Amino acid sequence: MIYGSVCSGIEAASVAWHPLGWRASFLSEIEAFPRAVLSHHYPEVPLHGDFTTIAADQYEPIDLLVGGTPCQSFSVAGLRGGLDDDRGNLALEYLRLADRLRPRWLVWENVPGVLSSNGGRDFGAILGGMVELGYGFAYRVLDAQFFGVAQRRRRVFVVGHLGDWRCAAAVLFERHSLSGHLAPRREAGEGAAPTIGASSGDWSRDNIGESLVPFGLSTQQEPKWASDLSPTLTIPSKSGGGQPTAVAFALRGRDGGAMPEIEGHGERAGALRAASGGSSRDYVAFAQNTRDEVREMPYVGALAADPGMKQTSYIRGGSAVRRLTPRECERLQGFPDDYTLIPYRKGMAADGPRYKALGNSMAVPVMAWIGQRIAAVDAIIQSERLAA
Repeated sequence: MIYGSVCSGIEAASVAWHPLGWRASFLSEIEAFPRAVLSHHYPEVPLHGDFTTIAADQYEPIDLLVGGTPCQSFSVAGLRGGLDDDRGNLALEYLRLADRLRPRWLVWENVPGVLSSNGGRDFGAILGGMVELGYGFAYRVLDAQFFGVAQRRRRVFVVGHLGDWRCAAAVLFERHSLSGHLAPRREAGEGAAPTIGASSGDWSRDNIGESLVPFGLSTQQEPKWASDLSPTLTIPSKSGGGQPTAVAFALRGRDGGAMPEIEGHGERAGALRAASGGSSRDYVAFAQNTRDEVREMPYVGALAADPGMKQTSYIRGGSAVRRLTPRECERLQGFPDDYTLIPYRKGMAADGPRYKALGNSMAVPVMAWIGQRIAAVDAIIQSERLAA
């Protein structure tokens, strides 16, 4: 299958789909560092800039058009400009490009906030546009934590197929879901996200500490899987009974330098240094929300597109709290190690551009699953056409 990719970023689609034997007709990206990554890994593929300028016959015809147009205007953390925002309007430009190129498959990705943007009217306009162009569609929210990476990352995926919605539905929905018997919600400890790098075999040589482990120790020092809603952070109690006491966290510093500190043990506690021994956890992930609150997670929260913005993720090893390394972020998104460590501006890429590019990317395992489903459905369609 030949595909075209717009708003390509660092090309999660290509990493996911090349093992299927698919190849790109063109890639399209305007930001400098992602373009450098694409040129480094895919020098033979035409790299376009502004995808709105792609002409109907400019590149090799494609079977599939994929794009994750900018999400900031649809994010609940943003100003919610929706389709009135120039970035939101790129979703409609994606449809205009689909009309010029007429691929038989569409794959479009965005944040869950698009579902409620402008009371749902923005998303309705996007879906309505697909219908006007002759595409049947299906959409679903998929979370990367259920596809083999230790990151909670929920995204909306819309799959369109020229002429028939049933093909799109067959891609995104398994049979038990279509029958009305939805898979039960997993219980505490079931299907927990795996340890980061558990199968890499060389983690000890990474110089970035142990893996993130989504389980903790009970008061009897027995390992147990973390629940969906992780318990409150604990440090040893001063009461002498050995039971853990709840603590709270706050951020100190801004402009990318904020680090979590213990904010309360009883009335007040010092900087994070008291979580050793007793029933405290050795490795814990933290996620910062839009209100600058930090909470413990059994897995890493969605990676932020900018290390200085809201929703930054941290981990703690022993008593030290640190931001995730770029290599850890690559693994959380399903990319090969050092995929973004490329020559850039007379040296090797700095951490900042790598964090941003990875935070903006799609999760590779989710794209791989979608590609495999499309390949299977498309094979059935083509065989039926040959039989007819």
